[in-house]
Amino acid sequence: MQIILNSERHELRRPMTVKELLDELELDHRRVAVEINRRILKKSEFEQVSVSEGDNLEVVHFVGGG
Repeated sequence: MQIILNSERHELRRPMTVKELLDELELDHRRVAVEINRRILKKSEFEQVSVSEGDNLEVVHFVGGG
């Protein structure tokens, strides 16, 4: 299954939720913002929203520093 992730083609081995995708990418779901098909998701939706063939996702990872 192919999706677009941060403007690049990405192959998924199986259907999954946004949270499962973040886990696979080793991203902390508490420290990211996710947009899927131009809709910003609430963190509470990560476990409910499934990623489908051709979806366009933007994932922004927040990093602290100073």
